[in-house]
Amino acid sequence: MAHGVGGQEPRGPQPEAAARVDYTGAVYGSLLAASVVVGTDPLESFSRLRLVLLLLATGVVFWAAHVFARLFGARVAEGTLRGRAVRQDLVAEWPIVKAAVPPALAVAVSPLLGLGTEGALWLALCVAIAGQVGWATLAALRANATGRLMLVAGAANLLLGLLIVLLKVALH
Repeated sequence: MAHGVGGQEPRGPQPEAAARVDYTGAVYGSLLAASVVVGTDPLESFSRLRLVLLLLATGVVFWAAHVFARLFGARVAEGTLRGRAVRQDLVAEWPIVKAAVPPALAVAVSPLLGLGTEGALWLALCVAIAGQVGWATLAALRANATGRLMLVAGAANLLLGLLIVLLKVALH
């Protein structure tokens, strides 16, 4: 925590604190999207539109769940459940939904790339994992992490993504 002159808390918003962005939701949302794709059976007849809607709807539902958890898990206990806090939580958790958009777009454009059902699923899974690794690495970069820590953040998220790929292969 930053301290002002004489060890007291600084007053007002601090410039570096205002510029900070929390990438947790984006990493989590990408992992969630990858999990949705893995749960889709390529042998089952499904429409691409249905998968696009499932990806986006799952992101929205988990976003709402995270907002609800923040509001009633922390805000009520702290006595800070006010309109401004609600708006902050709505915005803070929105990256969960945003992270579902690239895999959904990958599914939507897959016919233009000549991909069948299984190809669309693999494309969406790769896009979701790339997003997860990218957001984690960007978070480390923005936190002024060392090159080594950025590599660890990216590698750890790649490992999680590869575990999801192994799950997909094992299930299907």
